[in-house]
Amino acid sequence: MKLILLQGHEWSVTQIKYNGEEDFLFTVAKDPIVNVWYSVNDERLGTYMGHTGAVWCVDAHWNTKHVLTGSADNSCRLWDCETGNFDFGGNIIMQMGYQCFVSFFDLRDPSQIDNNKPYVKIPCSDSKITSAIWRPRRECIISGELNQYSAKSGEVLVNVKEHLRQINNIQLSRDMTVFVTASKDDTAKIFDSTTLEHQKTFWTECPVNSAALSLNYDHVVLGGGQEAMDVTTTSTRIGKFEASFFHLAFEEEFGRVKGNFGPINSFAFHPDGKSYSSGGEDGYVQAGSPAGHNGSCL
Repeated sequence: MKLILLQGHEWSVTQIKYNGEEDFLFTVAKDPIVNVWYSVNDERLGTYMGHTGAVWCVDAHWNTKHVLTGSADNSCRLWDCETGNFDFGGNIIMQMGYQCFVSFFDLRDPSQIDNNKPYVKIPCSDSKITSAIWRPRRECIISGELNQYSAKSGEVLVNVKEHLRQINNIQLSRDMTVFVTASKDDTAKIFDSTTLEHQKTFWTECPVNSAALSLNYDHVVLGGGQEAMDVTTTSTRIGKFEASFFHLAFEEEFGRVKGNFGPINSFAFHPDGKSYSSGGEDGYVQAGSPAGHNGSCL
């Protein structure tokens, strides 16, 4: 197996994200840098500079015109992908985690941005939200508490309690029919994206920080590892820093990939479905191919 390491961050990688057109990989970390890589030849195309704190999340517009980032400096920034300029575009954005609220801004109304006045602001008293996704048709979101909120009214439409500890990550399938969660309770789970009905569970030996669904195969990749504060006293083998692959239907693990030197914080399958990338506490982005496939995504 060919593995490629990309080093563009000085601190732990927090999230990685491919664009829908398959040619760009965006990476963010606990440093204020946002990197964009060309997925064909490993080349770093550029960086987006402007945040003053750790950058927790990144997402690209469907046509890659804009890139949205969320940071510990209490700001979300929307960038022009080509020029790197701070820009506004698109329609609705969702901001989460700040003072335990989920906020919705309509970018067609500049006053909402200028005055920091979202058209809907949902208090989340149970716990801090660390991940959320848009449901199909964009009329609702599903938050890391597994609450389904109306994006128009803020009303809680569905609530599910399946995980025993905090949910670290949620990722939607390509067809948007299901989503996968990754939790500190050592499991990843599959849910129906409309009803939130629990369908599958994948058990591991350590907290799960991220999980992703293959786009073309019945495969799930997940990983995490020992808490970052304890990594310096732990070998990579004991720390469980591998990427684990499970069969989606049978819920059985069929392979592991080593390479990260610390906990894995984020996974992303390449849009071609044949390869994946991971970002870890060691500050590297690792690209590789699961068992049974050739090549790498970078």
